[in-house]
Amino acid sequence: MRNRVSQAVVLAGGEGTRLRPLTNNRPKPLLPVLGRPCVEYILRSLAAGGITQVYMACAYKSMDVVRALGDGKEMGIDLTFAFEEQPMGTAGAVKLLEQKLDQTFVVVMGDNIMDIDLEAVIRTHQENEAMVTIALTEVEKPTEFGIVGLDERGRITRFKEKPAPHEVFSNLINAGLYVIEREAFAYVPENTKFDFSKNLFPKLLEAGFPLYGSRLNGLWKDIGRPKDLLDANIRMAERRGQEISVPGVRSEGRIVAGQFKGREATIIGPTYIGDGVELGRCAVVESSAIGAGCKLEEGTWVKDSLILDGSLIGNNAVLEGCIIGQGCRIGKKSQLRNCVLGDLAEVPDLSVLEDRTIE
Repeated sequence: MRNRVSQAVVLAGGEGTRLRPLTNNRPKPLLPVLGRPCVEYILRSLAAGGITQVYMACAYKSMDVVRALGDGKEMGIDLTFAFEEQPMGTAGAVKLLEQKLDQTFVVVMGDNIMDIDLEAVIRTHQENEAMVTIALTEVEKPTEFGIVGLDERGRITRFKEKPAPHEVFSNLINAGLYVIEREAFAYVPENTKFDFSKNLFPKLLEAGFPLYGSRLNGLWKDIGRPKDLLDANIRMAERRGQEISVPGVRSEGRIVAGQFKGREATIIGPTYIGDGVELGRCAVVESSAIGAGCKLEEGTWVKDSLILDGSLIGNNAVLEGCIIGQGCRIGKKSQLRNCVLGDLAEVPDLSVLEDRTIE
């Protein structure tokens, strides 16, 4: 049996262009899930799996990430930040840290939300004496991801990045979490842009090294688009919520809530309500996430939506399928469906908007 695995690298340098306008003012790792930075769930899963030292590779708005996460002690890890002068690809970025890493370590892509059992993945790696073990999860649309083929023992036999529909041979996808032996980095060239899934793993497979897959236990969600961020919030609320009782509020289903006020309001889970939220008379929140300090005035109805901190939703406004940035103002009696608003956006009274993105 190999030694205990205690180190990890989190790659969190992407700009999150598909998440704009939500990433115009904040880096992707700090987008909120139940009021916490989404990357925090990765870090806590690492800590729960026995990882004590984490290197986080940052680029876009990196100092915002440093200020938000600090030294990691509160999460039970020792967190060190690394900064790329130029993009080196996923494997190239980790290659820069090679001399600081133990014989076996974990690599995680920081653009997902994970609340998982890491120990099971590490155990699979060690039991099979693998060079690399890739965490896998099942999806309905494998054409959007890198798919993996396994033999009956769980050994990886082939890869395909974003296959066309006729090329799909599996619904098991690369979940962006790897357990790796440092020897693998002999196959990563110096000072060259090089990726794990596109370059290194096919190269190792062709050379005959043992690569294995391990199915994830827990919640995994790609956060590539605003709707994915909303879905991550709702799924996490379903996972962590419970029935609550608040004076003046009718509630049902699984709810995660801070300290908030409500007057003859209704909350239907799975839903998240942040600290300092005010729910006006007859306001209804259903399958949504409401950030800290938001105010929903009398008669508002919010369904299947995410509202970031400090936004105001006016009297009798209706929001369905929307993602609303921080500090927004939605006028009274407005109706918004399937809209995405950047921070500080303002919508006049009586507006009717559908399928709109507002910077």
